[in-house]
Amino acid sequence: MTKRKYTCGFDAAIAVMGGKWKGLILFFLGDGPLRFGELRRAVEGISERMLILQLRELETNGLVHREVYHQVPPKVEYSLTEFGRSLRDALMPLGEWGEEHLERLENLP
Repeated sequence: MTKRKYTCGFDAAIAVMGGKWKGLILFFLGDGPLRFGELRRAVEGISERMLILQLRELETNGLVHREVYHQVPPKVEYSLTEFGRSLRDALMPLGEWGEEHLERLENLP
């Protein structure tokens, strides 16, 4: 497999967390570990399949940790890694900008 070359840091960051759902998943996991169902309810509009795919990619990229508890019924929790928290912290100002301009953004054609 060839390594990807990025044109700049922004390119690298977008490649890791790009798409509609990953930023939201990172946001909701920022408050602490969540089980799959809790995360699915928090990220409105995401399908179960898409959430599974996005969590796998985030885990592969080292942003999310998946903890499996061997009990009955099975329990799985997702949490941010230190790497994931650092990306979430970097994204927070972008979210604040979105909140600040939400009305204007909702009225765009």
